[in-house]
This record gives sequence, C-alpha cells and structure tokens, in this order.
Amino acid sequence: MILLDGKKTSNEIKEEIAKKVVELKSQGKKAPHLAAVIVGENGASLTYVNAKVKACEKVGFDSTLVSLPIDVSEADLLSKIDELNNDDNIDGFIVQLPLPDHIDEHKVTLAVNPMKDVDGFHPENLGRMMLGLPCFLPATPAGILELLDRYDIETSGKSCVVIGRSHIVGSPMSVLMARNTKVGNCTVTLTHSRTQNLEQITREADIIIVALGKAEFLTADMVKEGVVIVDVGITRVADDSKKSGFKLLGDVKFEEVAAKSSYITPVPGGVGPMTIASLMLNTLQAIDMK
Repeated sequence: MILLDGKKTSNEIKEEIAKKVVELKSQGKKAPHLAAVIVGENGASLTYVNAKVKACEKVGFDSTLVSLPIDVSEADLLSKIDELNNDDNIDGFIVQLPLPDHIDEHKVTLAVNPMKDVDGFHPENLGRMMLGLPCFLPATPAGILELLDRYDIETSGKSCVVIGRSHIVGSPMSVLMARNTKVGNCTVTLTHSRTQNLEQITREADIIIVALGKAEFLTADMVKEGVVIVDVGITRVADDSKKSGFKLLGDVKFEEVAAKSSYITPVPGGVGPMTIASLMLNTLQAIDMK
C-alpha cells in the first residue's frame, strides 16, 4: 500500500507556484491576488479559510479576507461580491460555503464573475468543463486529478466508482474521470443514496472516489484487492483523548481498507491540502486568462 500524500504533494506544488510568482515579479508584473469571503464564524470554515490565507503567504500571493457577520443580508453579500467582481486588483475570489439559511447559495454562485471564479462553481465554468474548454476546474476534483497524475496512477480503461453526486465534488469528478485526458478515460459509475447493490458495484471498481461526508462509510468488504482509494470526506467526531476534543475521520474505514489498497489517501493530509493547492493554481491561471 502506498499513501497518496496530499500534504507533501501540495507543498511541492506551492514551491512551483512560488517560483512562478518570482518570475512574474521579475517581469514587472504584480503578484496574483486571491480574496476569500466568509460569513459567520463556522469553525471548520474558519480553519479552511485561514489555511488558504497561509497558502497565499507561502507562494507569494496577495490575499484579502472579507469577514461578514452571520446575519448579513443577502443583498449586502451580493453587493460585496459585485465590488470584488469590479476590483481590478483582485484576480480571483471565493465565497466560503456553507452560507446561512437565509442566503440563497445558487444566487451567490451566479453572482460571481466566471473569470474570477477560482472555486470553479459557476455554471459557465462547469459548462466549459463539460465541453473540454479552458476554464477553472472545481478545486477539489482538480486536486484529486493532480494527485493521481503526480503518483503516475494509470486510469485509462479502469473502472472508477464515484460515491456521492454533489455539484462540488461527485458530479464534476465523474465527468473529469471519463474525459479523454491523461488522468481520465475511465469507465465511470456515479453512485448515490438511491443506488441499489452498491457493494456489488464497488467490489468491481479499480478506483473508488468517496465524497459522502459519512464517517467510515466504505469498509474492507466493499472493495477488491489492489483498489485505488480517494477519500474526500472529513467528519469531526468527539474524542476526549484529543486536546481539541475531536478527531477527524474520512468516509473510508482507513486501517481495514488500506490493507487491501494499492494506493489510498489519508484523512487528514490527503485531499484537503490538494484542494488548497488547486485553488492556488486556479488563481495563477486567472492571471493568464486576463
């Protein structure tokens, strides 16, 4: 079993980006500028956004953090998005999800300028992805592709099962793994809550990408020997033995599934760091797209 080390790989990518930023500055160009909008004080969201800010510092990007109160009106949030859309100094920005119930996430997603949508959530970017046109790929799926690529994992002709059909990970992942690209050319099965005989489907898979948000959902009896496992899930579970009071679990029962895997991502330290690295790559791409 080989660990797909997202932390190590993301650091390598950040070092590559940092060198490109130095080159940009040597040519008299400005450093890429990423902004993040966060509403309220959700612990997981704050941790994730702070990690993005630190990543910007590491690669030499400028960054702006826009913190809005939990009771901010939808109109005021949309106004802030419009301001960022029209700020030539901002190359890309993200609006951290989830948003409070009184705010329509779809309306917010549509309000972001597709040319600054470095999360890759806007329908225009998703549509261009479907057609294989230049676009911002959704950050988590793009990070998974990068991880598979850098570990030279053969995907062509393989059976890939994606568990979970979210618009953020599962659905775009299924499209990307089927594309006629180096990391792609899989026969993809997209499974979800209505799928029947899931265990039968997963036991035939060469590659399984799990994005459910259900702790330790995938167990050893659901996979075959030599499978490649990508665990996107991350759930906080109470643990009094930890200083933080909780531990992080993925969607895969790691120890028992790892014993049957050829490659597997850990949680934490797998897909999460790759998502942030992809966000940095998308922001760098935004400079070129201008």
